[in-house]
Amino acid sequence: MAEKDKVVDYYDQFVTEQERRGVNSRHLHILDKLIAAGLKRHHHVLEVGCGIGTVSHLMAIKAKKGSVLAVDISPESIEKAKILWKKHKNLTFKVSDMQDFNEEGRKFDFFVFPDVLEHIPVEQHYKLFETVKKHAHTDAVIFINIPSPRFLQWMIQHEPQKLQVIDQPLDTAELIHNLSQNGFYLHKMETYSVFYEENDYQYFVLKIQKPIEKTTLRNKLAILTERINIRLRNGFKY
Repeated sequence: MAEKDKVVDYYDQFVTEQERRGVNSRHLHILDKLIAAGLKRHHHVLEVGCGIGTVSHLMAIKAKKGSVLAVDISPESIEKAKILWKKHKNLTFKVSDMQDFNEEGRKFDFFVFPDVLEHIPVEQHYKLFETVKKHAHTDAVIFINIPSPRFLQWMIQHEPQKLQVIDQPLDTAELIHNLSQNGFYLHKMETYSVFYEENDYQYFVLKIQKPIEKTTLRNKLAILTERINIRLRNGFKY
């Protein structure tokens, strides 16, 4: 069986487990961080690796005046997603591994990768982001959520039975390199905790590189207030 066929077969059979788990804390953390990254009700979103649509429908509710196109390599996952979330008229599902993705003339505001890049071979990442760039306008945002590489390495060593068919720790430098080579820059990154006290997940917010056309000074009162608060938090007398 070819590598792609193995992956498709795995996720086709993973549908029941996804449905059993339902929407959990990880999905809600992703939505919360997406909103903080600027997701608005009128935005058009492309989600890669949607599974049965647990994050997809949360985004569709938030972007009620926009749209969400969610794709996945697994036909069974897509069929289940279409049934589960059919009430959302602004949510569309499509089978794709992104190697054949081409929505001619269509641009998206947000590209969302909800814990999927660690399941896609690293050698395919550059081409994947190249495809994303073709569908991005100048103010588009890429949002990536992945397991913390350090924590995933621990999982590989101690709890391999919980891993999926492909589950690779992603080197941050290589990930950012593949994105920067396609014209994106790192706007924000944070490692955070969901299920463990240790930081088990991290997310990245990336934007398209473009010249800064003008600069705007911050409000002096805001800067002064910030300085006071920093000093107070760290025990300095003002």
